[in-house]
Amino acid sequence: MAEHNDDFDHVSGKTTTGHEWDGIKELNTPLPRWWIITFYATIVWAIGYWIVYPAWPMLWSNTPGILHYSSRGQVAAELADLEKIRGEKMVALGATSLADIEKDPSLLALARARGKTVFGDNCAPCHGSGGAGAKGFPNLNDDDWLWGGTLDQIMQTIQFGVRSGHAKAHEGSMLAFGKEGILKTDEIVTVANYVRSLSGLATSPGFDAAKGQKIFADNCVACHGEGGKGNQEVGAPNLTDKIWLYGSDEQTIVETLTYGRGGVMPAWVNRFDPTTIKSLAVYVHSLGGGQ
Repeated sequence: MAEHNDDFDHVSGKTTTGHEWDGIKELNTPLPRWWIITFYATIVWAIGYWIVYPAWPMLWSNTPGILHYSSRGQVAAELADLEKIRGEKMVALGATSLADIEKDPSLLALARARGKTVFGDNCAPCHGSGGAGAKGFPNLNDDDWLWGGTLDQIMQTIQFGVRSGHAKAHEGSMLAFGKEGILKTDEIVTVANYVRSLSGLATSPGFDAAKGQKIFADNCVACHGEGGKGNQEVGAPNLTDKIWLYGSDEQTIVETLTYGRGGVMPAWVNRFDPTTIKSLAVYVHSLGGGQ
């Protein structure tokens, strides 16, 4: 490498930096003035931003900036403004009965909108974003309800939950007939096939219908009724339809009879205000399966 000062490149007509590598000369081409001005302007802008807005982290907090701006604070202010706008309507919603809300188009629309938001944030993880449910979590779109599907019944379930530990929660669970030694394995298989037959499902070869009916009458009628239609007073499902919370195959029903079932729904009475619970009840009722 050779170095030359104030060398002139005759091809480009420009001076070089004096540096040359293997015959290749480095031209002395200054940056455009506009680029330099822009570059220094960004530095000035950055310094100004540090001063005006929160920017530098500190040990426990951060520099607040002259404007004391906070995106969280802005969102809180916007939500507060929104609540002021909704204020009168929300007061009216809280003071109106569930039945009358469904008769008032404006209150009904407000309740559904509020309920949909709350449902998406709190209920969708179990029941699905559209309320279609999943294994062990009821479908809220059909008309098959364990504890009742009227507006008042839905609100009571939302308020106090199911086996949630609240004093007013729905109680009652499926007995573990096998685990508790109430029924033998062959009896469980027989009554499982009988239960399948109630909704028109195929049974295993050699199934003894009379024996299955007797086992059912001796052990299951108290909750599910003689015809297996269920009982919403104790949360016993209807066994004659084709809606199954855990599955309708023989193995799943045998598992249910052997070990029992007892899903839990939390109580929301201490988490939501009364108006929010009312809105949620209206929204769930409007999904399509409300009675």
